[in-house]
Amino acid sequence: MIKKITYAVGAMALLFGLWGVYIRLFQGEQSANYGSYIGWGLWVAMYLFLAGLAAGAYMLATLDYLFNVPQFKGMGKTMLWAALVTLPAGLASIGMDLGHMERIWKVYLEPNFTSFLALMVWGYTIFLILILISLYLALTQPDKKPMKIVMWIGFVVSILVAGGVGFLLGGNASRLFWHVGLLPVQFPVFAIASGAALMLLIVGWFMPALEEKQRGDLLWLLAIITIATSVAKLYFLFADLTQSLYGGATDNVIAIQYMLTGPHAFMFWGVQIVLGLVIPVFVLAQPKLAKNGFVAGLMGLFLMIGYAAARILIVVPGQVAEMMPGQAEAFHGPKLTLAYTPSLMEWSVTSAVMGFAILGILIGMDYLLGYLARFTEAKK
Repeated sequence: MIKKITYAVGAMALLFGLWGVYIRLFQGEQSANYGSYIGWGLWVAMYLFLAGLAAGAYMLATLDYLFNVPQFKGMGKTMLWAALVTLPAGLASIGMDLGHMERIWKVYLEPNFTSFLALMVWGYTIFLILILISLYLALTQPDKKPMKIVMWIGFVVSILVAGGVGFLLGGNASRLFWHVGLLPVQFPVFAIASGAALMLLIVGWFMPALEEKQRGDLLWLLAIITIATSVAKLYFLFADLTQSLYGGATDNVIAIQYMLTGPHAFMFWGVQIVLGLVIPVFVLAQPKLAKNGFVAGLMGLFLMIGYAAARILIVVPGQVAEMMPGQAEAFHGPKLTLAYTPSLMEWSVTSAVMGFAILGILIGMDYLLGYLARFTEAKK
């Protein structure tokens, strides 16, 4: 029943999103609410979330194929497939934010490797190729040496691309809220946390056929990983906010006030902290509840909603401070404002991306992985 509902949600999200995709492709970015002052919005935040989800899913796959953790045995293919779906979804989200998507070929044929953006594009391309190779080897020779070698390379690359997002933001010295040395360190932790949340959802809701003991042990181990990463995430958040407030830098104080008491206060306190952290940690700390498939899957969903909100709360508040005093009053226009709320078109595009990811993961689990396994077996 849950799977049918999820299929329906994914299909409706994709259908609703087609309108936004059409508007974005044929009418440009006029309907978007980001502008000259706040240039990055919902699509960039969802790119951070989905790309991190892909990196985290790959990291968890290594627990099966690289580190041979018994509880994760047999889960590697599913997590590699999840990475294969969520990474293109994330890249599609950031692609919609680009002014000239058709120029992407220049990054490959005329690359400027002094640009960190170019390095990130190449990094994601390499990572995507490694995911494909890893999935192929998982279906054909999961216990052989080539699989170990590729997984080691992919493990390192997944950490680098996850941390690279933090460097991309933190390297911007003009945005003090992002210009924190620990920012690149946080993102691989967020990636693992996101991957564990996705795995809680998948195992809890869509894998009831797993042997009962393995399923219960796996859910409990994922609960422990979730609690540990949630505590680490809370520490990073506390350190960033208190250091910024104590330092008193105007830009940082404005950004934090925007989060804690301003327009995004409910998203911070209600969604990120209560829904995405306090409730899941409290529930998953109880073994009986953590091993209940429905409860574990629901907590995985709460966690992912919280992690998505956390990405928005990294991207938007970092841009709300004026780059120069009086900037907001000097010029007036629909795209010249320090206030940002995603437009319906932006939400629609994000709906399409999420619908694609949901349906892609489910269809892969239900049909494609089994078909590919039989196809590769027949070719031996």
